[in-house]
Amino acid sequence: MPLDKRVYRMLERQVGKGHCSSAPEDLACYAYDATRQVHLPDAVVFPDSARQVAGIIKLANQENFPVIVRGSGTGTTGGALAVRGGVVLVTSRLNRILQIDTENLVAHAEPGVVTGALHEAVERLGLCYPPDPSSAEFSTLGGNLGECAGGPRAVKYGVTRDYVLGLEAVIGTGERIRTGVTTTKGVVGYDLTRLMVGSEGTLGVITRMALRLIPKPESVETLKVVFQRMESAAETVSAIIRAGWVPRAIEYMDKASIRCAEAYLHAGLPVDAGALLIIEVDGQKDQAAREIREIKQLCESRGALEAVLARNRSEAEALWKARKSLSAAMYQYGPDKINEDIVVPRSRIPDMVRKIEALKIQTGLTMASFGHAGDGNIHFHIMLDKRVERDMARAQAALDALFDYTLALGGTISGEHGIGTTKAAYFSREIGPIEIRLMKEIKSLFDPRGILNPGKIFE
Repeated sequence: MPLDKRVYRMLERQVGKGHCSSAPEDLACYAYDATRQVHLPDAVVFPDSARQVAGIIKLANQENFPVIVRGSGTGTTGGALAVRGGVVLVTSRLNRILQIDTENLVAHAEPGVVTGALHEAVERLGLCYPPDPSSAEFSTLGGNLGECAGGPRAVKYGVTRDYVLGLEAVIGTGERIRTGVTTTKGVVGYDLTRLMVGSEGTLGVITRMALRLIPKPESVETLKVVFQRMESAAETVSAIIRAGWVPRAIEYMDKASIRCAEAYLHAGLPVDAGALLIIEVDGQKDQAAREIREIKQLCESRGALEAVLARNRSEAEALWKARKSLSAAMYQYGPDKINEDIVVPRSRIPDMVRKIEALKIQTGLTMASFGHAGDGNIHFHIMLDKRVERDMARAQAALDALFDYTLALGGTISGEHGIGTTKAAYFSREIGPIEIRLMKEIKSLFDPRGILNPGKIFE
């Protein structure tokens, strides 16, 4: 049911009149995310402190309305949607980098900080925050923590959870908690920090975080490698890892992705190629230069049509721009997109590539894949018009087959996008009944009235 005026006025008292709205035009702005689904909330609030967040959640318990935390709304599984109405809590005013501790290599920040802004701030001080989702220029740290975002550099440096030392949050009762440490080591009690990271806003609202930093690498080298066949590219990725190299990124684009990015950007990409790899290494200058030369030679020995080193930063950035434009560029192939991010063991990437090629032939649908080949994380897209029932039925059958094969290979149905609403129907294929029961019991401890982000993950 919609919020009555009495409850709305109580929300206004929590955050101030200028930071709360129920105007239709404002609700519409916070009714969707990258899934293009639309669910209108009853109100939108913009707190600027943990105290205000706690007040909102306590009021939600008292008046029984849902609270959905939201950063920039870039999620691809519906995690920030008000599927049961309620109040969307936007973190855009909680956007301060509170401290960059250069001696202990720790950054303290609020959840509304844009990830790219933190990258820039720490790099100016000779440091690095490794997690780098493709949406880093507009996604927020809070959203990255909620989904445990990864990115191209995960193959060498790991994902978001590997850099969260501790956090402060407001759980579903309105109580404020502090978890973790700001030291390198700490094993006192259960690891509530890792429990919160990746929980998709269902356990609490993160209001502050302590993030581990590393020294900024002295040198970065970037290599573009072109192959005639996608399978050859996938097998080369496995060969690179077997040879003992650990590049900081190994990204791939299949033929459909290459053509799509080229039509979108006109960047001079090889549209007749079957696959493109972007390989990046970092480290001391001499070490990085030697490593990228040896990887280049390995790629050429395995039949690469072309292996070209970026001569400068602008050439490297042009390559990454093409890769990171793909999510938006895909709409050239159709008005609607089904976007999945499966992960398989690196050695099984060639098997998954063959499976995707078979699904294209079987369904006749437009499919494209690209992603983080270095850690087996494949972003799989089906482009179609969802109003065409026949195509939707084929797409659903393809997804069923894709997820079943992913699990058979020892993989997972979501690497960095979460479950949200779009993958909830597949959740029990990967997670067993006892484990689901334990997760639900944890949810009930943190959020006994079920007000935080209802309708996600389990339903």
